[in-house]
Amino acid sequence: MSSTYILTLSCLDRPGIVHAVSGFLFERGGNILDAAQYADDKDEDATGLFFMRVGFGCALPAEQLKSELAELAKGFGMSFQLKPTGEPVKTVIMVSKEGHCLNDLLFRWKSGLLKLDVRAIISNHREFYQLAASYNVPFHHIPVTAATKADAEARQYEIIQSEGAELVVLARYMQILSDDLCRKLSGRAINIHHSFLPSFKGARPYHQAHARGVKLIGATAHYVTSDLDEGPIIEQDVARVEHSKTVEDLTALGRDTESLVLARAVKWHSEHRVLLNGHKTVIFK
Repeated sequence: MSSTYILTLSCLDRPGIVHAVSGFLFERGGNILDAAQYADDKDEDATGLFFMRVGFGCALPAEQLKSELAELAKGFGMSFQLKPTGEPVKTVIMVSKEGHCLNDLLFRWKSGLLKLDVRAIISNHREFYQLAASYNVPFHHIPVTAATKADAEARQYEIIQSEGAELVVLARYMQILSDDLCRKLSGRAINIHHSFLPSFKGARPYHQAHARGVKLIGATAHYVTSDLDEGPIIEQDVARVEHSKTVEDLTALGRDTESLVLARAVKWHSEHRVLLNGHKTVIFK
């Protein structure tokens, strides 16, 4: 009986990669269902890397395929991941006092729109323990102060590891993660923020933007790095506003945009469509 898998890979671009991968699958009775590829070699800042995502069916078990793929990968200096199609991604969500993104993600998850397995919610405030309970998700309240930050992050990481989380979503978690935690979560933590940065920093960004008469507001979802709000971008979107809109109107529209942008980023990540390319991403939609 055949199972279906998603294979993603990257390596320095060279002739023969597609032939080698397709031949590998053919020799093992695999049937390619969809495939996409991209070579980053067109601009002066190109990385020279080749990226590929292949959906295929095969009767061989995942562990055997991974072992044999590792041998293929050696010849190309290739990084790869092999995941069963549709397998829910174990996820921990972190949140502070703004719950619009958390609420949206939980609804989409329970509605079957996101292939997640939400294992826990971590917050530095108590506001959303009832929301977590309504979805039967464990809620961990871990207060954070300057004096307790290191201990708090140690506890957070302990929960993430104990839940086997493959993805951590910062759904408006309003704390700056330490460089150490950023490194530990590299490539598996997604953050969301408004797109006013760097123009309107700090508190009350929508008030600042309204005072300057902005005409576009938006949101950015990106991978977390030690460079604050500067990690590889996964998704962005904007909404147009005009002079009659109040601060409250801008804030409400901004929250809707943040929720939508974060949901898209989480969906693409959970479907193994996002590959890191230095400071950028390659996204096979």
